[in-house]
Amino acid sequence: MKNQFLLNPNLHFLNFGSFGASPKPVFETYQNFQKELELQPVEFMIEKAPLYLKNSRIALAKYLNCHEDDLVCVTNPSYGVNIVAKNLRLKPEDEILTTDIEYGACDRTWKYYSEKYGAKYIRQKTNFPIQSKEEFVEEFLKGITPKTRLIFISHITSSTALRLPVEEICKAARELGIMTFIDGAHGPAQVEVDLQKMDCDIYVGACHKWMMAPKGSSFLYVRKEWQDFLDPLVISWGYEADFPSHSQFIDYHEMQGTRDLSAFCTIPKAIEFMEENNWTAISKNCRKLVLKNASTLCEILNKKPLSPINDDFIAQMFSCEIDTKNPKGLHDLLLQKYQIEIPVMPHGDKCFIRYSINVFNSQEDLDQLFSALKEIKTIEIS
Repeated sequence: MKNQFLLNPNLHFLNFGSFGASPKPVFETYQNFQKELELQPVEFMIEKAPLYLKNSRIALAKYLNCHEDDLVCVTNPSYGVNIVAKNLRLKPEDEILTTDIEYGACDRTWKYYSEKYGAKYIRQKTNFPIQSKEEFVEEFLKGITPKTRLIFISHITSSTALRLPVEEICKAARELGIMTFIDGAHGPAQVEVDLQKMDCDIYVGACHKWMMAPKGSSFLYVRKEWQDFLDPLVISWGYEADFPSHSQFIDYHEMQGTRDLSAFCTIPKAIEFMEENNWTAISKNCRKLVLKNASTLCEILNKKPLSPINDDFIAQMFSCEIDTKNPKGLHDLLLQKYQIEIPVMPHGDKCFIRYSINVFNSQEDLDQLFSALKEIKTIEIS
């Protein structure tokens, strides 16, 4: 299926996790929506777009097992995080509990609003190597205090590529009456996302990563009881709408003035593409390749794995700590000399290299990575 993607065929593309990549049929659908918009902009924006967005919410809700009215389209997960953070109306001494391995943009968002209102953003330390899901949950929940207002945690982390036991954490939080917000940027289509089963209050996810929709296509799910307190980041036609729908939540967040909605409109096609190509089986094979090679990467870099190498913590990405004083220099060397696109990411006082595996990847891509790392292992990247 490599020829189904527009990716440069000369690259060993091991960074699907950052921005995804759209298959040709999905990208063509995207371009068709853009052409339709340009042929009759007024009709598209006023008459057609609301119906297309509704179709996207219906398809997405079925895929995620939730109600279509509990979803709105947002351009990216960071946008969704900002909607919630701005509206949470934090008070002095409120606490947001998270881990110390969250995505940098989200850390910055919560830090900004916590400092603005005198609240505390508690980054609970993750002890590596993680031994088990039970240990992780136990250690994380020690961060809860009577002041904990919200738990914010990744479904799958970015730099460390770890699948976290969010279902167990949501269950514990529900019993304690604490609101939960899951950052699922890497969740949908990399692992099963069943929002009814998960029982979180809020979930933000990307369709343009593992679901393979075009860039700028994500969603925000909010449990009904919290929807009315979320003002949009931009007050526009959805407020006191001339033709209101049955949902203030949808009106507020979808009626945002002029913008290209084409990426959102392709969500049903992206889901259809996965269904037609038995993506459940493809993902399973990708995970096998990830797991098969994880120990090799750790051995080459002389590092212990961050967690057990199993389905509890590892999906279609694997990350290992790497010793380098120049992450960008190492990334650029791997790209320019070895034609390998792979992220080398600083996080705190450590640095991680992370490979992603999707349908177009093979053992050859990982062998190229391993060969390159062995060759430059003793070179100081300047």
